[in-house]
Amino acid sequence: MRPRRLLAALAAGVLASACGRDGASVSARPPEASGAASRDLVYERTVRGNQDLYVIPAGGGVERRLTDHPATDALPRWSRDGQWVYFTSDRSGNWQIYRVRAQGGAPERVRTNTHTEWQVEPSPDGKRIAFLSNEEGPEHLLVMDLATGAERVLVRHGRSTIMGNPGWSPDGSLIVFSSNWRIGHQIYVVGSDGAGERRLSAFRRGGCEPRFHPDGRRVVYVSRGHLSEHSRLVEHDLQTDDEKVLVDWPALNYNPVYSPEGTEIAFSSNITGDWVIYRERLSDGKSWRVTFGSGTARSPDYRP
Repeated sequence: MRPRRLLAALAAGVLASACGRDGASVSARPPEASGAASRDLVYERTVRGNQDLYVIPAGGGVERRLTDHPATDALPRWSRDGQWVYFTSDRSGNWQIYRVRAQGGAPERVRTNTHTEWQVEPSPDGKRIAFLSNEEGPEHLLVMDLATGAERVLVRHGRSTIMGNPGWSPDGSLIVFSSNWRIGHQIYVVGSDGAGERRLSAFRRGGCEPRFHPDGRRVVYVSRGHLSEHSRLVEHDLQTDDEKVLVDWPALNYNPVYSPEGTEIAFSSNITGDWVIYRERLSDGKSWRVTFGSGTARSPDYRP
């Protein structure tokens, strides 16, 4: 999605895009204590037209505001040591990459230029970041060494390509992402050295917002037909290419991410008519609502 479209969508609370729909098995009671439930979730929330980053215990509790700026802060990702949250903001006048300490404070700008650079994720070893940039004109996927600033372009597609959501495998050897190159928006995986790119998603439905499972063998992503008001969260096995639907609520379901234990996912859905963050246990499909109150909540990420 282009920056100007993204900004409009964020303001309207329908990024990538329902009131009183049936079909979701959601419990009002929190699940039993678990490793995943005790972890923090970072996410973006829009309150009175202003979008910032917030943190809340995954098992429920009082949310804490992490950033406070009149610009749009979006798409947060924890560093693997849990000390930083990387995110995208247009506070400089164009989309750029920042990071903020887990306890809050003044964010640091990670890169400084006049290009659109966003959708960042730090590597498992904390030494690199993967992100998207239009530095060369068409959007492309890069990796940058945080210590030296050295950067490398991993993927270039067509001149009008829209990419999305790069994510590292747990061992840092692969990066999954989406691209609308040639055949509509699809899920791809490429080596972190730029080798071995291949498409994962099925041709007919496509996909976006992929994230790796902690075992490195599976990827969850959003599958949505063209302009459909219904999207599914699908798990793809990289070894067999088998797929399993994890969430099929009659709504727009987005932003899936596995817990570090791999026992559940967090995601956002507009099943209630507004964007809310949920958790789902993978063993039985039981779900719990995490965020409450006014204002859309999207793009969750578990603290390692």
